[in-house]
Amino acid sequence: MGRRGSPWHDARMQPDGADRPEIVQYNEDGTFTKETLKRAMKALKKRLKLHRLDDESKLGHDAMTGGERSGIVAVKPPEQYPTEVWQALEAKGRIRIDRHGLCEILEPDGGQ
Repeated sequence: MGRRGSPWHDARMQPDGADRPEIVQYNEDGTFTKETLKRAMKALKKRLKLHRLDDESKLGHDAMTGGERSGIVAVKPPEQYPTEVWQALEAKGRIRIDRHGLCEILEPDGGQ
């Protein structure tokens, strides 16, 4: 049995805001916390990685047909973070937002 008496309970199935800490947190001066910006960057990197893997798995990119790498360099940012978070990361020089709202990561990946 699950935590709440139901064998099918899953914390991810909770309504928005229920039993979940606020994803966007602010400092006393109104800026975003370091942790919020770090989580947003992690979410953006994960989304970019998934889009690249999806693109590379399509016919025409495998080893038998040339093994090309994905040309995807920017993605739409995750919607769980407000636009202001992405603008703050752009102001810090961590990402670039193009005129279509796509985000490109500017920092080095650390060799990954």
